[in-house]
Amino acid sequence: MTRANASVAGLAAVRDAAHRLQVAAETGIACAPVRDLIGDDPALAYAVQAVGIARHVSRGARITGRKVGLTSEAVQRQLGVDQPDFGVLLDSMAVAADATVPIGLLQPRVEAELAFVLKDDLLEPGLSAADVRTAIAYATAAIEIVDSRISDWDITFTDTVADNGSSGRYVLADDRLEIDSFAPRDVGMSMSIDGVVVSTGTGAACLGDPLEALAWLARTAVRLGDPLLAGQVVLSGALGPMVAVKPGAQVRADLTLDGAPLSSVAIAFADTEEKP
Repeated sequence: MTRANASVAGLAAVRDAAHRLQVAAETGIACAPVRDLIGDDPALAYAVQAVGIARHVSRGARITGRKVGLTSEAVQRQLGVDQPDFGVLLDSMAVAADATVPIGLLQPRVEAELAFVLKDDLLEPGLSAADVRTAIAYATAAIEIVDSRISDWDITFTDTVADNGSSGRYVLADDRLEIDSFAPRDVGMSMSIDGVVVSTGTGAACLGDPLEALAWLARTAVRLGDPLLAGQVVLSGALGPMVAVKPGAQVRADLTLDGAPLSSVAIAFADTEEKP
């Protein structure tokens, strides 16, 4: 196959994969994995993701930030992958703290995270954890509602990247933490569903430090020509295993520091499942 033909084949694969995921999202019927179309090529997977985001933006959605995924070894083991990825956050994904969420998703799971809101653009290559720390306006607890348009979560790295990092919704706590007042890697996390603890972890479970996750994302975004900007939200990655949720579930995430409360956020899911 010539380089030109390979390029055409790649474009066709991206188009077909994006269409398959779009149909799944719009019909509420999970689809087959897309790796049969794009193989194990991360570049093609991110191209599929970009097509999906462009479609949402063309319909009026606004980009609000990025999420880092697959930062926890526990989540990597759950999904059988070995490296982080990222997805794009949209305003349509944001859910207010303490709100009731109509599920409206195919197969949702929840995970607790530390979120950062930026006060400065991150435009330079080679950014370190120390560099990105100075660009943070504040941090807060977050619950990410992850989802997969792919049947039974049968995903590889390229499947989840193409599916926008298996993004669904996200919820930020109302409190704002000064980043100089604590070390993110030392944060403890406990997440409960209906009052029962279902996931625990620490900041160190997120690539060793949530700031390292933010720095990885910042460097990656610069390399791809789409840097992180002031005002954007970054979900830095799960601090523990993700857990499936059902209609009617009450979810709470608590972050602590040396055993003392630091930040908390809670949401409820509607009793009746609402498909897209």
